[in-house]
Amino acid sequence: MDKNLMAAEQEVKKLTDKLPLLKKEIGKVIVGQEETIEHMLITFLAGGHALLEGVPGLAKTLLIKTISQAIDLKFNRIQFTPDLMPSDIVGTEILEEDHSTGKKFFKFNKGPIFANIVLADEINRTPPKTQAALLEAMQEFEVTYSGKTYEMDRPFFILATQNPIEQSGTFPLPEAQQDRFLFYIKIGYPSAKEEETILKNTTGTHRPKVEKIISGPEIIRLQELVREVYISDDLIGYVSDLVRATRPETSNSDFVKQWVGWGAGPRAGQAMILTAKARALQEGRFSVTIQDLKHVAYPVLRHRVIVNFRAEAEGIDSDKVTQELLEQIKPQIVSL
Repeated sequence: MDKNLMAAEQEVKKLTDKLPLLKKEIGKVIVGQEETIEHMLITFLAGGHALLEGVPGLAKTLLIKTISQAIDLKFNRIQFTPDLMPSDIVGTEILEEDHSTGKKFFKFNKGPIFANIVLADEINRTPPKTQAALLEAMQEFEVTYSGKTYEMDRPFFILATQNPIEQSGTFPLPEAQQDRFLFYIKIGYPSAKEEETILKNTTGTHRPKVEKIISGPEIIRLQELVREVYISDDLIGYVSDLVRATRPETSNSDFVKQWVGWGAGPRAGQAMILTAKARALQEGRFSVTIQDLKHVAYPVLRHRVIVNFRAEAEGIDSDKVTQELLEQIKPQIVSL
């Protein structure tokens, strides 16, 4: 075997072997929530951002902080409140004086968004003006202030949380901003056994220490490897059919025409393919399967398919639309 190829295979194996160790380290603190942890790691591997939704007390913030402790990257937490201003996030200019010359000048003080992992805690508690301060950083990985552009350090992830049951004093994220999140992850209640373990682990004296498992450059290399994972033209066609079927004007589904107001855009297809590649790599494979695509379809389409008022009244949400389409649309593949 060629030495360069052998070295490349050893590098890939060394990196992918760290992913199970990363999950294990997170599991020291977080009980259960295997699918949520998997989706978070997929988000990292795909180089995107995640929006987590769950009722209070389900360890959303703790999960993100634990992940940041297991990854050797700079972490900042921003607590979103109704009086938070955009400058509290991106930074602001302050007037300083050069003591040697006496001249005064403006200096840009970077805000908490200048980190590798940014926890936007309770993002729906701040007005749209402040929420929008995240948009440029999320999409272009840079911040513009007073006509000057400041690059974000890579890798860069925004992990936002919100509670679904609180209405007073909240500002729901606009659909256009939700679309910037690669995944919309819903966190459910723990099982009875998991809840007993949580109660036992969190009311005693034991405090688990989370070790650093993986570095920033290694995350960047894994993101490059994700792009190299193979996906067949047939599966790309399947993704296109699925995304186009969410749009009432191009869908053949009566269910979609009846219940959906707006379908997903092309970014949904990009997100499905990229996250399916990340899932395949996470499982040690270098080829995407139909199961990968079906697995990521829900968190990808959850915030990109907007149901109409009639559907909301009947209790039909975007997950139900995704379920119907996954049952209706079959990939044009001879062998799965």
